[in-house]
Amino acid sequence: MKRRAKYPCPAALLVLGLLLSGVAHGEGLEERLRAQLRSTTAQLQALQSEQAQASAARQAAESQAREAQAQIKQLTAQLSKAQALNEQLAGHQQNLQSQAQAQVAASNEQIGKFKKAYDELLVLARGKEAERARLEAQLTERDTQVQQCSVKNQQMYEVAKALLHAYETIDVTDIMKIRQPFAAKARVRFEELAQGFGDDLYKNRFDAPQASITH
Repeated sequence: MKRRAKYPCPAALLVLGLLLSGVAHGEGLEERLRAQLRSTTAQLQALQSEQAQASAARQAAESQAREAQAQIKQLTAQLSKAQALNEQLAGHQQNLQSQAQAQVAASNEQIGKFKKAYDELLVLARGKEAERARLEAQLTERDTQVQQCSVKNQQMYEVAKALLHAYETIDVTDIMKIRQPFAAKARVRFEELAQGFGDDLYKNRFDAPQASITH
């Protein structure tokens, strides 16, 4: 029997070709998958990094928010304290203003009283001055009258002295010559009249006061 020459089968070759082609295709697919995996991993890492940054930013924001809230709370407390102090100062200022107004009103009232008293004293002083001037005028007039009376009194006294001297120098013979029948009786009567006239003149003699009057 003759041996047949061993040649590859076309079908086998086809299968082998397909297998080789599949292997080559599988290697390309794996490479693409690896590349996609690397890309996805890089994207995941980037996302994780962004997430970490976002988380850190969120934590920082939360911390800042807490600090802001604490500051707001502190500022609110300070504001409340300032408002209370402001109200207290306003009340104190109002009290001081009220007291000042009361003092001003009392001072004005006191000034009004002083002015009224001053006006009354001024009127009284003017009245006293007018009274003093009137009394001074009266005193001057009195002084003039006293001087006149003193002069007249002195004149009357001198006249009376002259009359008495004339009487004292009359002699009985002169009286007898006038009315002889009634000489003695007339002399007695004349002496009585002359004595009474002299006494009256002396009693009525007015001496001006020598003491000075103090105004």
